Parts: sequence; structure tokens; C-alpha cells
Amino acid sequence: QVQLVESGGGSVQAGGSLRLSCAASRYTYSSYCMGWFRQVPGKEREGVAVIDSDGDTLYADSVKGRFTISKDNAKNTLYLRMNSLKPEDTAMYYCAARVEAVYCSIAYLFTTMYNTWGQGTQVTVSS
Repeated sequence: QVQLVESGGGSVQAGGSLRLSCAASRYTYSSYCMGWFRQVPGKEREGVAVIDSDGDTLYADSVKGRFTISKDNAKNTLYLRMNSLKPEDTAMYYCAARVEAVYCSIAYLFTTMYNTWGQGTQVTVSS
């Protein structure tokens, strides 16, 4: 069973930076599509950034140019570098993975393609 554990959240002022980490428990990590999603109370969970098995990435328009998703397969860890943070970025951030036997070649920003989720880490950006 794959487990995902997020870390790195916290409170920062607008314009600040954070780096989120997501540690996965399985060696098959490299074959998964993975991503970061966020959610605020009363709203649907939305895609922030995703990465496929080849390392190709896709970002939501709202974070493009500010956030960078990356992964270290040797460490089974996914990262999200968040720069120039805005109050609108305040949310619970979740790590997600598509855990399947088949190699995941294309990642999308839709929650429905991911079947494994972390518990979340809170990011709060003050103005």
C-alpha cells in the first residue's frame, strides 16, 4: 500500500516562498503520475501542478511562473517550490499519485485521475 506524507507547509507573508515535500513509501514511485492539489473550505479541490513519469510538467495558469514541481526518484520524494506567494494561494495542499501497474505517461490537472492522497499540509499567506 502506497502512503504519501506531505511536509513543508506554514505561514508566510505575501511575496515569500515555501517548499513542500511529499514522501512516498513505494519503490514504484518512478512510474507514477504525481501532483499537487489544493483546497479551501467550501471549494472543490483544484490541480496546482502535476508531473508524469518522464518528468514532463503541467501547471495551473494561476501558479505558472511562480511554482515549480519536481521529483527525486531516488528519494521517492515529490517537491513543490512556491515563490512569490499570494494570499490567494492560501489553502490545504495535498500530494496525489496515480498508483497503477501501468506506466503513467501523461499527467493531468484533474483530481479524478489520482487514486492515492496524502493528508495535506496547510499553507497560509498573509497580506
